[in-house]
Amino acid sequence: MEALDRYLQLLSYSNGQGTQAEKLAFWSNAYNAVTVKGILKEYPTSSIRNHTAKLFGYNIWKNLKLVAGGKPVSLDEMEHQVLRKMGEPRIHFAIVCASIGCPRLLNEAYVADKLDSQLTINAKAFFADPSKFRYDASRSVFYISPILEWFGEDFGSSQAAQLKTISAWLPDATAQQAAAAGKGSMSFVDYDWGLNDRK
Repeated sequence: MEALDRYLQLLSYSNGQGTQAEKLAFWSNAYNAVTVKGILKEYPTSSIRNHTAKLFGYNIWKNLKLVAGGKPVSLDEMEHQVLRKMGEPRIHFAIVCASIGCPRLLNEAYVADKLDSQLTINAKAFFADPSKFRYDASRSVFYISPILEWFGEDFGSSQAAQLKTISAWLPDATAQQAAAAGKGSMSFVDYDWGLNDRK
C-alpha cells in the first residue's frame, strides 16, 4: 500500500500532458492505480459495484480522485473526458475495473515508447479469453464482451465497422477473416462484476 501511495504521489506531480502516447500511457496508469487504491480502501469486498452509489453516497468512479496538474480528476473523468476522447479503442483493454469481466491488469506500467505493442498485447489477451470472446462460425455469431456494447461507438459507427476494428486482435484466422469482412452478428455475453482478486 505504501508503494502504491508513493506512486500516486508521483503521478500527482504531473499535469498529464505530452504527446498522444505519453498522455495515453499516463492516464491509463493513473486510472489503474487509482482503481487499485480504491479497492484496497474497501477490501474485503466482493465487487466494485458495491461502491458505486447511483444517487446518494460514495461512488468510487465519481468520488475517488487523483490530483494532476493541480486539478482533482475522478475515474469517470479519466475514462470519458480524457482517454475515450483520444480515439484509441484499445484503452478499453488497458484500463481495469477490478472485476473478472474486465481486462487483465498488465504487470508493467504503460510507457510511451512501448505503448502500441502493450495495447495490442492486452487487446489480444482479452479476446483470447473464452469468457470474453468466442466465434461460432456455423452461425456467424461473435459472442463478445459487453464492453463492445457499452463503448461500441469507440470501435466504429456500425457493427460491421466494429468487427473490422477488432479483427486483428481475434485469436484465430477464421474469426479474423469474418470480422475483417464485417460479416456476422454480435451477441453480448454476461459481464462478471465479481472482484478480480487473487484466491
